[in-house]
Amino acid sequence: MAINAVARDTVFALRRQIAKIEGTLSERLEAPAGLDADRMLVRRSGVAESHGLLATGAQHFDAALNGGLPKAALTEFYGAETRDAGTVAGFALALAGLLLKAAKTPTPILWVGTTEIFREAGFPYARGLQANFGIAPQDLLYAEAPKISDALWIAEEAAGLTALSAVILELRGNPERLDLTATRRLHRRAQMAGRPVFLLRQAAFAEPTAAPVRLVVTPAPATLRNTLAGPLDGSIGRPGIAVTVGKSRAAQPGQFTLEWNPDERTFLDRTRSGATHQQPRDIQNRTKDPVAVVSLSSGRTDPATAARSVLAFTPRQSSSPGDQPSRPQRPAHRRA
Repeated sequence: MAINAVARDTVFALRRQIAKIEGTLSERLEAPAGLDADRMLVRRSGVAESHGLLATGAQHFDAALNGGLPKAALTEFYGAETRDAGTVAGFALALAGLLLKAAKTPTPILWVGTTEIFREAGFPYARGLQANFGIAPQDLLYAEAPKISDALWIAEEAAGLTALSAVILELRGNPERLDLTATRRLHRRAQMAGRPVFLLRQAAFAEPTAAPVRLVVTPAPATLRNTLAGPLDGSIGRPGIAVTVGKSRAAQPGQFTLEWNPDERTFLDRTRSGATHQQPRDIQNRTKDPVAVVSLSSGRTDPATAARSVLAFTPRQSSSPGDQPSRPQRPAHRRA
């Protein structure tokens, strides 16, 4: 009995130490029976305050995250390649639009990035913010920093402001400055202010951070546009986003395919909406289409003859020792 009591006290001491580092309550690490998992407890000035979760609208994805993404926390979004920056940025903007949609008094959103990332990935298109995400161009503020240390300082100072709806920090790769200490400071500031901080990492790989949720975002094939008569062949419907839960304290790792509905400004789960994970029918049947890609010329009856097989001939040997072979006939320049 004494050994079990000592082991129990050791476990409780470790649980309190981990909770102190992460800035959460120690009771959160061991969910007791009857706990409302849709609420997140945050300690602020010695008083436990509750901050809700951001539901995306996709039932399966929200259920896997135990209700949605935490509002008062740091959340990571990974893009494996630079060409995925548009999908990662669009996913973050959609979540920011959901925040503004649920807020009674919308406040601006701050987007912080370095000169390198803005040169590689570009800026969000101002005219498409209102139509696709419900964000007015004047509600999205930009802060371009020449160095990573400056971008981290701006994001950390802005994360503690309650006058912002969210702070988006976009960086490239895995810089040494963005270590466990830096992410812990961002996460703590987000908890204190009760506002989310979205960390967008382009062309990066996962590494230990203080973010409770890590999502890997990649583009997914778009489905066909739905009409009253059914899917319209040859059309492009809503954009698809493949989201993989790489890390979560309340969820198991899994992969989901979401669709963003710009009209209703919500996410849809393809498994719920009845869409399929396969490619559209026009892509599947492209090889079976009997119609020629380019029509034949009106002045000809037959197309050009197909190229025949090419045989390799041995180079002509020099007739005299003084003759030098031409440049194409030299062994170093021979071609098959």
